[in-house]
Amino acid sequence: MAIYGLSDTHLSFSVEKPMDVFGSRWKGYLPKLIYGWNLAVNPEDTVVVPGDLSWGLTLEEAADDLRFLDSLNGTKLIGKGNHDFWWQSARKLELFFSANGLTTLKLLHNNAWEAEGKVICGTRGWFPDPKNTPAGCDAKKIAAREVIRAELSLKAGLALDGTGEAERLFFFHFPPVYRDFVFRDMIDLLHKYGVTRCFYGHIHGVYDYPATVSFEGIDMTVLSADYLNFKPLRIV
Repeated sequence: MAIYGLSDTHLSFSVEKPMDVFGSRWKGYLPKLIYGWNLAVNPEDTVVVPGDLSWGLTLEEAADDLRFLDSLNGTKLIGKGNHDFWWQSARKLELFFSANGLTTLKLLHNNAWEAEGKVICGTRGWFPDPKNTPAGCDAKKIAAREVIRAELSLKAGLALDGTGEAERLFFFHFPPVYRDFVFRDMIDLLHKYGVTRCFYGHIHGVYDYPATVSFEGIDMTVLSADYLNFKPLRIV
């Protein structure tokens, strides 16, 4: 059994949102995603998908996209991205999964999971882009909220691992460090809980950026689907 990661599937079975306008790698990407995913991932494996799963604006619009993800191999731990407007409360999503027979989708949101002797934590994070800050919202408050959510996840991880010795893998949607941007409060939190490996998506069309960047002893690895050419990255 193994742990994989891949983010930003940007599915749109029920809405008209073709991804090929975002670059040649996206042209005909669904067959590549199905092939690459099921070639790499076995049914007993875990895949972390940290955000931007569907272009659907409502849960009903996202339903076919979630069914598609459910049909792929492995258990999927799904997080929220900046485009996942369909996302609702954990209770509503879990009821929807149950009602629709979606048995391989699990939420990674204010909680943690154990797989292959590792503790998996995650939150959306924050990135200083006006397009990602809703009108009228205070960016500092958004960032502070994400730090709180990240710590809730890390504390849940400690509760899962009674000894505190298991490695904590942290998954963001937004990168905590990217070029000149450093999400200082989040980095300090990762240090506090001894996280040395984290993973993120969101970044598209930048294929010369290093797959992994080390910052203050923390390795940060890109999981964006187009960066990985639509094949999940094995982490463990």
